[in-house]
Amino acid sequence: MLDLLIMCLQFMKTGLFAVGGGLATIPFLYELSDKYAWFSHSDILNFIAVAEATPGPVGVNMATFAGFITHGVGGAVLSTLSLVLPSFVIIMIVATILQKFRDNRFVTQGFHFLRPASTALIGAAGLRVLLIVFFDVERVTFDMFGHLGEVFTHVNWMAIIVFCVMFFLMKTFKGHTLIYILIAAALGIILKL
Repeated sequence: MLDLLIMCLQFMKTGLFAVGGGLATIPFLYELSDKYAWFSHSDILNFIAVAEATPGPVGVNMATFAGFITHGVGGAVLSTLSLVLPSFVIIMIVATILQKFRDNRFVTQGFHFLRPASTALIGAAGLRVLLIVFFDVERVTFDMFGHLGEVFTHVNWMAIIVFCVMFFLMKTFKGHTLIYILIAAALGIILKL
């Protein structure tokens, strides 16, 4: 029970500080993985794949998946509610007062500073996922850049080839995204990536 309460509080924190959308939750998921070992870094890659391939907001899908893995259906419901609660409360507050402060220069400047911060969060998460997928590195930290030779000995060439093929197909043939998700899933199953 205490573990479930801690999980809910952690997802509330994630929902409160993951500015920039669902992918901004990824650094928080890595922190939860390291601190509580509820799921592995490999599980996070699966969260991302499932969240991107299913309808709905990415962050919410990832919270639901993480909650389900750690505490079943109840954990899925509670982690999802915990993640969206801070945003819901903040949006209700902002919606009631935004009209009054819409042209306030401090509010405008605050939004200008949130954009690069959220871009940095998403970029860091994307870089971490790229390194894990392409270089089979289970635990990627920024101190690993001092050991690049060690990282590059674990190149996952098949993942890089699949990425390049999928990128080429998406740029060449303008098909529905679902088609490319299904192709990628089939390739993952066939090639056992």
